Amino acid sequence: MPLRRLAGKTGERARKAGRAGASRDRRPRAELVIITGMSGSGKASVLKAFEDLGYYCVDNLPVGLIPQFAELAGQSSEIERTALVVDVREGSQLEALPEIVKSVRRILPTKMIFLEAADAVLLRRFSETRRPHPLGTNTTVRASLAAERQHLRRIRAMADLVIDTSKFNVHELRAHITERFKKQESGNSILVSCVSFGFKHGLPEDADLVFDVRFLPNPHFVPEFRPLTGRDPKVAKYIRSFPQSKEFIDRISKLLVYLLPHYIREGKSYLTISFGCTGGQHRSVMIAEDVGKGLRKAGYRVKVVHRDSPG
Repeated sequence: MPLRRLAGKTGERARKAGRAGASRDRRPRAELVIITGMSGSGKASVLKAFEDLGYYCVDNLPVGLIPQFAELAGQSSEIERTALVVDVREGSQLEALPEIVKSVRRILPTKMIFLEAADAVLLRRFSETRRPHPLGTNTTVRASLAAERQHLRRIRAMADLVIDTSKFNVHELRAHITERFKKQESGNSILVSCVSFGFKHGLPEDADLVFDVRFLPNPHFVPEFRPLTGRDPKVAKYIRSFPQSKEFIDRISKLLVYLLPHYIREGKSYLTISFGCTGGQHRSVMIAEDVGKGLRKAGYRVKVVHRDSPG
């Protein structure tokens, strides 16, 4: 065969191989999400959210099988995104998880989510479901939770994302996961809670940022406003009529718009901003509403909660 013809055939095969390789390269690399954390923290709900997003999901896969599962997922032409739950039900085998995750991350992109909640919340959830703690029935649930936290301490430290589910109901938790992990992930995936409260009832326990708005004139001393709240248009108009109110809302809103991207880069998935006045009825309510509206306009997901205001 002439050299030129042979070279032409060789070049054509190379071009075909290159096109095939490019096609394989264009296929999205598989992705693995490992969900773990405290018993009662909502792992089943989170796994269901991933299933709704199109992830191939496995509950309670034995730790020793995770590397083989990752290899199969990485080689599959059909499975693009996978999620699995690993928790304290694994017993002593769970101690191997940190090293296994390190090895799996060399096979395919892997994220670990650690779910937790306050002890009081977990105790209430166990009481409501009447289910025993996985560590057994020989000890109290409180003691089992303490042992579980200790057992999971090393795993929590290596998680890419830690979510405290104390603040979420089931629907809010699934919505939060959906928003954060949908294919076109939003840069503004953080959930912001604007909470109004009254100082005379105590500080909110879950507040990340607290602002005292008691420096604003108090509508409580205007008889017609006393039975109303800061959501009433007349009360809101009264509070806004003072220059310091408008300036405060403007300055705080700009500060938060500046801060939120930094919280997101640090892995913060939710932020609770609390505004307090004396009774939690007028000033704090109106400020929380207005700041919440401003953050929504900036593209953030916002939930406004009035802890001490009726209705």
